[in-house]
Amino acid sequence: MSACAGPAAIQLSRIMRPDDANIAGNVHGGTILKMIEEAGAIISTRHCNSQAGERCVAALARVERTDFLSPMCIGEVAHVSAEITYTSKRSVEVQVNVLSENILTGAKRVTNRATLWYVPLSLKNVDKVLEVPPIQYALKELEEEGKKRYEEQKLERLVTKQRNGDIIFPVINPEPYTVGYSQSSLIHLVGPSDCTLHGFVHGGVTMKLMDEVAGIVAARHCKTNIVTASVDAINFHEKIKKGCVITISGRMTFTSNKSMEIEVFVDADPFVDEPKERYRAVSAFFTYVSLSKEGKPLPVPQLLAESEDEKRRFEDGKGRYLQTKAKRQVQMQPLTQQ
Repeated sequence: MSACAGPAAIQLSRIMRPDDANIAGNVHGGTILKMIEEAGAIISTRHCNSQAGERCVAALARVERTDFLSPMCIGEVAHVSAEITYTSKRSVEVQVNVLSENILTGAKRVTNRATLWYVPLSLKNVDKVLEVPPIQYALKELEEEGKKRYEEQKLERLVTKQRNGDIIFPVINPEPYTVGYSQSSLIHLVGPSDCTLHGFVHGGVTMKLMDEVAGIVAARHCKTNIVTASVDAINFHEKIKKGCVITISGRMTFTSNKSMEIEVFVDADPFVDEPKERYRAVSAFFTYVSLSKEGKPLPVPQLLAESEDEKRRFEDGKGRYLQTKAKRQVQMQPLTQQ
């Protein structure tokens, strides 16, 4: 159901090519996340400039939990549609759906659903957040539901920021299946092609790099083909400027019988004419599953948590896993009762 009579939904389409996929032919989760963010950025920026006034670019602030419902393959066409579903005074909620189309048979299936939050930043002053034009809701209930989602994500962002002091250190001669054995890092210099009109990195570029690191951690742990199953909320705490060197670090936090949770940080080092010290820019949890050559789920080796911090993170991850599992069971009940 459409929530607003404002800007029409937009759709981006692109055929998936070999460089979008892993060795098994499944499209990288990061490729899909980048397309999701591009669609969200276009529609939110368009809406925020729909009235006379100061021009702006919408910047990604948060991505809610995103489930990868079905893998996408080389040769299929990804159709990414985006629609604005709620606006607060200074933020925009965008709902995005991804369809995969087999252009040989015409068959289509839903692969992803995501919710993203954007804030409009002035083109004249990047530190100035502008007001968002309101949208018209088809029903009052839709506005109330959107307001509830807005308050929930606002609170969760604060909680996430409080635990952002962790640093991932290298481990010498780690044992297999320990946290240190699979943890990985990637260093990237932010160039012009990575950035928006403001000269700050696109959220989609960051998410793609985060997915790459999380995928390396998962593959190192289980030594099999892996695919992204879901991404917990991705929080963009601070902007990353062109010329920064970013370090994307990932570590295993929890394993169930068939899934792996990986925590990913993005730290930024201002490089040129900047007195600012290294800072935490983005954080998220990625969940992966292990697959056989035939694409069937495989058991995941149990993570060996050694230190007290690792054991605590394992229990925290277990809590998130059980909470998600309970939510899915609740969502499935109406379907089984039909």
